[in-house]
Amino acid sequence: MEELPLFLISLLCIMVLGEVPEEDKNMRIYSDENKRELSTVVCNKCKKQLKVENGIIKEGCFCGNIQFGYFSNKDGKKHSFDLCEECYDKMIEEFAIPVEEEEVKEMI
Repeated sequence: MEELPLFLISLLCIMVLGEVPEEDKNMRIYSDENKRELSTVVCNKCKKQLKVENGIIKEGCFCGNIQFGYFSNKDGKKHSFDLCEECYDKMIEEFAIPVEEEEVKEMI
C-alpha cells in the first residue's frame, strides 16, 4: 500500500486536529496496559465509536500519523488520529485536487 505524501498528511492534520477536550484525549483504548489488544477506537472528528472485535477494527477507518520535521511550525511533534469513513469522505470532498483512486484485487 502506498503511503500518503507528506504534504497531504500535513493538510489532514491541520484540517482535523484541534483542541481535544481532556476527557477525550485517548481515542484508542486497549484492553491491557501493554497495548496488545485494541478494544475501542473513536473518530477524532465526530466522536463516533467504531466497531472493534477481537482487537480488529471492523469498519472503515482512516488512520493518520505524521511526525513533523524541519521547515514546519511543528518541528519534533508527532500527530496521530482516526477518522470514521463518513468523516473521511466529507474531508476529501473539500479537496481542490481529488484523491487518487484505484481498484485493489487483494485486501490486506
